[in-house]
Amino acid sequence: MAKATFAGGCFWCMVKPFHKYEGVERVISGYTGGHVDNPTYQQVCSETTGHLEAVEITFDPEVISYEELLRIYWRQIDPTDGGGQFNDRGESYRPAIFYHSEEQRAAAERSKQEVEDSGRFDRSIEVDIRPAKTFWEAEDYHQDYYKKNPFRYEMYRVGSGRAKFIKEAWSDRKQQQALRERLTPMQYKVTQENGTEPPFQNEYWDEEREGLYVDIVDGTPLFTSHDKFQSNCGWPSFSRPIEEKRVDLNMDTTHHMVRTEVRSKQGDSHLGHVFDDGPKELGGLRYCINSAALRFIPVEELEEAGYGEYKHLFNK
Repeated sequence: MAKATFAGGCFWCMVKPFHKYEGVERVISGYTGGHVDNPTYQQVCSETTGHLEAVEITFDPEVISYEELLRIYWRQIDPTDGGGQFNDRGESYRPAIFYHSEEQRAAAERSKQEVEDSGRFDRSIEVDIRPAKTFWEAEDYHQDYYKKNPFRYEMYRVGSGRAKFIKEAWSDRKQQQALRERLTPMQYKVTQENGTEPPFQNEYWDEEREGLYVDIVDGTPLFTSHDKFQSNCGWPSFSRPIEEKRVDLNMDTTHHMVRTEVRSKQGDSHLGHVFDDGPKELGGLRYCINSAALRFIPVEELEEAGYGEYKHLFNK
């Protein structure tokens, strides 16, 4: 196992982005870079200890590289803001990379230069690269905050401006333009803009053939007809995905509601929402998915479409 330490403003928002990756064993919120032993949250917030809020990541470098962790890190912050991050101001919220070896220092310097040279930002990059110091674990109530307080976490992330900045500043503009050209307007609206298609006026809500449903953006297999049921909601409904690890579940507070959004993990497409009003004999969940986010491949066409390895799912 190896360690990586990153500061990116409020540490509540810096845990979840790393947790979902294979090879990441642990992500701890804490304080580092200062001159006071075992500081408290109140002390660090007073801006008198020199510490920054940070996360310490324990990872397996044979599964996920330090360079990949750096790429994830940059896409969680505003690298041009050296006075804090978003609504959180002051030294304790400065962004910084704390390196644990000369190899990490060199990799961090290269990645910083890549961001600088990308032309994505019209201001200089203000992220410090410092040698790692003692990392002091934060209080228990700060650990895995997004799990313990999902509603407050999501409201904080959105209200601080972090969510909006990440979406606008870090999107791949060339990829988005290519998707606009490849997808229909409805497919783009649903997958890229979190839209919802009309009920009962979409392609697969009443599809009854056996087959595989894949992500319209990148082709990842997500659902099968074996787990599809008629819910009379007007959209395709499934009791479960092929594998839980193929989707991400996020709190969605839009439209004055609290719902659980379903996104494809690999393609990062908005798919729909999951509810707990599904058939109890099927597990009780209803994955309500937009047809526009999916491509349906009938069983007899799996081999030709390059999905022959999934034919065994329909031998039951």
